[in-house]
Amino acid sequence: MENLPFYQSHGSEIELFERAWRNNLPLLIKGPTGCGKTRFVAHMAAKLCLPLHTVACHDDLTAVDLVGRHLIVDGQTVWSDGPLTRAVREGGICYLDEVVEARKDTTVVLHPLADDRRILPIDRTGEILAAPPSFMLVVSYNPGYQNFLKGMKPSTRQRFISLAFDFPSATQEVAILIGETGIDEMLAKRLVSIANAFRALKDHDLEEVASTRLLVYAAMLIKDGCEPTLACRAALVETLTDDPETAVALREVIDATFGL
Repeated sequence: MENLPFYQSHGSEIELFERAWRNNLPLLIKGPTGCGKTRFVAHMAAKLCLPLHTVACHDDLTAVDLVGRHLIVDGQTVWSDGPLTRAVREGGICYLDEVVEARKDTTVVLHPLADDRRILPIDRTGEILAAPPSFMLVVSYNPGYQNFLKGMKPSTRQRFISLAFDFPSATQEVAILIGETGIDEMLAKRLVSIANAFRALKDHDLEEVASTRLLVYAAMLIKDGCEPTLACRAALVETLTDDPETAVALREVIDATFGL
């Protein structure tokens, strides 16, 4: 347990994950970018002593990329398992991060794994793999990015139990920054106050707000000796906006926080 990735619990998510695991239930985690979804899955995989197979989904990801394909090796055709197939064969957690970004044909592959059948048909080899008890399917997505073309169909969502993540409370976020980086409490509180000020601008001046991940980056730079306002500008301002006027407004928040 000493090597567990640091994770600050927000509520009952650890209990629900463990119950899903024990009952062979697939899990969907939804929440904004950088709020801790991926860290949570890594923490739970380590806590349960399970291998973790992570796939960062993107526009070009297809079912073939997940399941596998035939390759030419030394003049011979050989089958190469994709990450989903490896996870089903070997057991462990298969985590599909931002699953709605993948092409629609991936959904067809997931359906028989995410219901009571728990099987993975491989058309190209004729195999039908039965998922072992040690296999768990976990997917995540950011509801803020969803649109008509990139939503998750109800027929897919209703195969999963779901956890809703959001940014932690100020107290929890302070604890996360201290636990992740070892900075002092006063600095952690200042960084969290900056993030909350930035988050108030969501849908007005910023498309995306300051994530907990970016706060950790800023804290790491400061811990390494970087001047705090410079660290915040690099980790927060320049990452969040390209608009000069918005950047000026964000820098003013930072300067005010650090008494400049």
